[in-house]
Amino acid sequence: MTGLQRLSRQSFLACTALGCCIVMPTPAVAQVTDVVDIPTGAPRSPLLNGTTAFSQKLLMLEEFGLQPLPAQASGARLPVPSGCTNSPGASALDTFLRQPIATLPTEEANIQDQNPWLAKVNACLGLGLSTSPIEGRPPGRFFAHQRFQEFFPAVYFQSATAGARTNTGLRDSQQMHRYAAGTEFGPGGLYYSLNSGTSGPQGTTKGVAPRLHPKLPVQNANSLWTFDGTFPLKLVMARYGEPVLFRHYNALPISPTANRGFGINQLTTHHHNGHNPAESDGFAGAYFFPGQFYDYRWPMVLSGNDRLNTDASGPRAKTPDGLGGERGVAGDWRQTMSTHWFHDHRIDHTAENVYKGMAAMMNIYSGVDRGREGLNCHYADPQNNNNLCLPSGTYLDWGNRDYDVNLALADKAWNSKGQLYFNLFNTDGFLGDRIVVNMQFKPFMEVRPRRYRFRILNSSVSRYFKVAVVTAGGQRVPFHLIGNDGNLMEHAVRFPNAESQELPIQGTAERFDIIVDFSRYAQGTKIYLVNLAEHEDGRRPKKIADLSKAMKGESDDPGVGKFLEFRVVAPRPGSTDLSMKPEDYEPGKLAMVNLPEILPEELANAKRRTFTFGRSNGTDADPWTIKTDGGRGLTSKLERVSAAPTLGAVEIWTIRTEEEGDPTGWTHPVHIHFEEGQILTRDGLPPPIWERWARKDVFNTGRLASNEVEVALRFGDFLGTYMEHCHNTQHEDHAMLLRWDVNRPGDPMLIRAPLPDWGGVGYADSFLTSPDDRD
Repeated sequence: MTGLQRLSRQSFLACTALGCCIVMPTPAVAQVTDVVDIPTGAPRSPLLNGTTAFSQKLLMLEEFGLQPLPAQASGARLPVPSGCTNSPGASALDTFLRQPIATLPTEEANIQDQNPWLAKVNACLGLGLSTSPIEGRPPGRFFAHQRFQEFFPAVYFQSATAGARTNTGLRDSQQMHRYAAGTEFGPGGLYYSLNSGTSGPQGTTKGVAPRLHPKLPVQNANSLWTFDGTFPLKLVMARYGEPVLFRHYNALPISPTANRGFGINQLTTHHHNGHNPAESDGFAGAYFFPGQFYDYRWPMVLSGNDRLNTDASGPRAKTPDGLGGERGVAGDWRQTMSTHWFHDHRIDHTAENVYKGMAAMMNIYSGVDRGREGLNCHYADPQNNNNLCLPSGTYLDWGNRDYDVNLALADKAWNSKGQLYFNLFNTDGFLGDRIVVNMQFKPFMEVRPRRYRFRILNSSVSRYFKVAVVTAGGQRVPFHLIGNDGNLMEHAVRFPNAESQELPIQGTAERFDIIVDFSRYAQGTKIYLVNLAEHEDGRRPKKIADLSKAMKGESDDPGVGKFLEFRVVAPRPGSTDLSMKPEDYEPGKLAMVNLPEILPEELANAKRRTFTFGRSNGTDADPWTIKTDGGRGLTSKLERVSAAPTLGAVEIWTIRTEEEGDPTGWTHPVHIHFEEGQILTRDGLPPPIWERWARKDVFNTGRLASNEVEVALRFGDFLGTYMEHCHNTQHEDHAMLLRWDVNRPGDPMLIRAPLPDWGGVGYADSFLTSPDDRD
């Protein structure tokens, strides 16, 4: 069977499973072969209008901006769209989002107030509904906010996911740096002008259009859906001890056909990998509809809040107070988290929605990761000071981003008109042929000759990255890995090292925080991030490409090669690099964040579970399955509880990749929600050095990693329903996803599974994995 025939069969099967066939804006010729299927099921994305690499300036992420929760609500209403196939108008939507929160958050879902779009929904869909709650959170005790008064929101932000539109500067005043002097975001700074010259927006995001390159077309409102509907990508700046409410409005078109062939207008938002109660975790089945909102409450507490340091007196469990000092927080400081992101998690449609733009990043600040250089630095007095003084800046008390840069990597494809293209029907995995950083095609970034921290997120659907840092001449640039997923490591790992010359293979959703010192290089030097993970299809990375060939673009995979250019410029006048030297934190030297302690007797007595990711017992429509504890492969079912650990317990979960007689193998980046795990072994051996000092929430299995990984986890503080799944989101959507619950000891209460609809949310009874499922 040829690649084209294979694609056609998958298209037919997926279309049959959906019960309808959507006409997709697919190019007329499908350039698909058995050798290289990139982009998946389509010709190469054209570089229209003379688009070239490294000719646009990298945009920094735009902060949502946190505001104190008011004592009184504004009573504003989400504006109703003019038609069935569009979002509300830009001016009306911005006016609404500028106003204080419309209704105050409640412990249980607000089902008294009605969806302001109800009449329009009835007219567009012919439903004849008499009620449609304003909040899409499932009602009653199952999805009520746990410990609501104890962790009552101190601050909030609100956003509406909407069709793409030009930024009007809505959030300019909410940026912590305020585009002020003394920061790279202020006059004379590297980020003050959003263009490479002096023309265009300066000190504002007003006028930024939703396009992947200035010479590429603006994305259609139904090609691209983002938070606020705007570029740049968004960022939350939060700190421990300050609970956050995220009010997420769904302002997408009412008609499900208004999507240009992919994406669904129903949302659920997963804060990956937030230590949050289950009702705010973004459960795949707790989605909500256009016109509604969902209140996510993130307590911003350290894991172990109820078990360790309960009086908040621990010397390193701290958070910045905004006045140059710090205050204590309860919990285990060794579970401090730093680099997160959040994204859509709608059951069966995660890949489409995330690819379409429904993703943002989140930086979490603490006593150890304050985001301010030169203030009580740990390297000056490690016995008495908390602050690691990671590269960031000095202007703000906390949260400086002058030299602390978020980089969201992804692969995209577009059609002959420059509009985003996605293949719904290939269940192996979708690969784009153009690499974007912060949703921009191959940008450049000017850097000072000093140390920088880069928070690198793989936000792709299926593509793996393996990132090298090299000069234009191909010489390796030394750097240090300091964070693996959302967590700072115990020790910084220098690259190149004896085990690898470049970053480890990076699966979807993994984050790597690195420090690069540009002071070694003369002004005018160009340095590149280069991807070496070579794919031929969405199954897995085929191999690691040769660096010299990748630098020249000599690969059948157009995603291999240079994708971000750094240009070393003159030092900032009067500025001094006060950040830590990562070499002082290498193994055997100072520690950054120690690994949490798990006692030998806890490991010896831990409950063990095994999850095998493969294709056994799959179907044409849902080929991907997970076996639990040696049972048969099961497709996702949200009523089924596949594991039920108890609060406070330590368990050891073994994650395996099943090849099912296929010698070429598959790869699965497996994500466990809620708690980070410590890798004990890979294929029975100690993990590599970059995992030995780390806690993680994504665990690569299969080729280029290991067939089996053994992980120790402890479950604390909150209860409820969580997920485990492959983060190749095409696999997750077809149906490599399972549910597990955290229960009170001795109280295995089964939380009912939500059943959302336009008229409200009902529930279905849940059940434990049955003996029949384990045959």
